[in-house]
Amino acid sequence: MEMFRFANPEYFWGLLIIPVLILLYIVMRIRRNRALKKFGQKKIIATLMPSVSGFRPAFKFFLLLLALAFFILGMARPQYGSKLKTVKREGVELMIALDVSNSMMAEDIKPNRLERAKRAIDRLISRLKDDKIGLIVFAGEAYTQLPITTDYSSAQLFLSSVSPEIVPRQGTAIGAAINLAMKSFTPDEKAGKAIIIITDGENHEDDAIGAAKAALEEGVTVHTIGMGLPQGAPIPVVSGGQNDYRRDREGNVVITKLNETMLEQISAAGGGVYVRANNAQVGLETLFDEINKMQKTEMEARTFSEYEDQFQYFLAVGLALLLLEFLLLERKNKYLRRIKLFS
Repeated sequence: MEMFRFANPEYFWGLLIIPVLILLYIVMRIRRNRALKKFGQKKIIATLMPSVSGFRPAFKFFLLLLALAFFILGMARPQYGSKLKTVKREGVELMIALDVSNSMMAEDIKPNRLERAKRAIDRLISRLKDDKIGLIVFAGEAYTQLPITTDYSSAQLFLSSVSPEIVPRQGTAIGAAINLAMKSFTPDEKAGKAIIIITDGENHEDDAIGAAKAALEEGVTVHTIGMGLPQGAPIPVVSGGQNDYRRDREGNVVITKLNETMLEQISAAGGGVYVRANNAQVGLETLFDEINKMQKTEMEARTFSEYEDQFQYFLAVGLALLLLEFLLLERKNKYLRRIKLFS
């Protein structure tokens, strides 16, 4: 069906000035007539000023108001839309599970593991087109940060707020993150599905390998990205207003190391790929190639085609009315006086 709308309806408030102008005009006419009465009788004054028209000023004022109304309508951007059309999209569904435990603040990957991972995810989102993406954060437990969506702007917004402070319990529960991701996909959707686990691999909470196997049995591929270097690094903390490193009960500085063996086992169990991040690259580019190989399913969305602006016609009428008002004199034309066109 065909649709008509105004893109900027807020400009309709400008129409309120028209009754105000009409009221001011009426007041001015009343004061003018009172002033003329002081000079003498109306018939005598009309004889003395034969060129004065009582109708022309009012008609010119009407033209000005009509032109103003058309200009306001034009600024409201009237638009005309054609029939509905079907937009077809093909894509996959991705759930990214990001480790936000304290160990992800280690700085063996600059500026730190977590910040580098966030930047890589942001670049990945920028490259997506018709795919759906969701974000899970996990430490001791897993939490949905963003349900699966095609709203990439929201995904980047939620990503920017991720930090270790948003989870109440520390730890590294990779299995819980996989299980939560499995529940987050669109039910009955036949698109290819994948989970990307971004972590340093220090899993202390659950059976992540078993969770990856269960995901693969459901047709979901599990990829892993190892954030950190094998030699490890201390975890920065602020203690008593001073920069320090996290220490154990004996006062020794804790060194967090990348557990590559665990992450390789998880990706193998989940039928996915393991990539180790470093200071040159994180590895999401490699996984993006794997994502493009996944089965993409066709998703349909019915939407209106683009509306076409029609404001130019309203502005043209407004300009024509202004031109007519300009050409129309307030006094009677001496050659057309006998015709009395505006009498």
